[in-house]
Amino acid sequence: MASEFERELLKAICLTCNLEDVEMDTVQSDDPLIGPDSPLGIDSLDALEIVMMVQKTYGVRIDSQNTSRIILQSVATLAQYILQNSPQDIKQP
Repeated sequence: MASEFERELLKAICLTCNLEDVEMDTVQSDDPLIGPDSPLGIDSLDALEIVMMVQKTYGVRIDSQNTSRIILQSVATLAQYILQNSPQDIKQP
């Protein structure tokens, strides 16, 4: 079950990448975020937009390409990274 923050993050990703036809209830927090197995169909250009959105919205930088591959594996890994590195206090139920 996705946490409230993971659902909020998925919504932000869909808005950022203009993914209007995604049924968010069918996306699991550990589904691949990018690549052919992703239910979102996100490509590398979308990934760059997600990295920029995370920095702007949550104040968290995702620096190297190798690090971003690990962090952007799924909504769950991205949410965990943001929660661990955010200067803001993000509400976690």
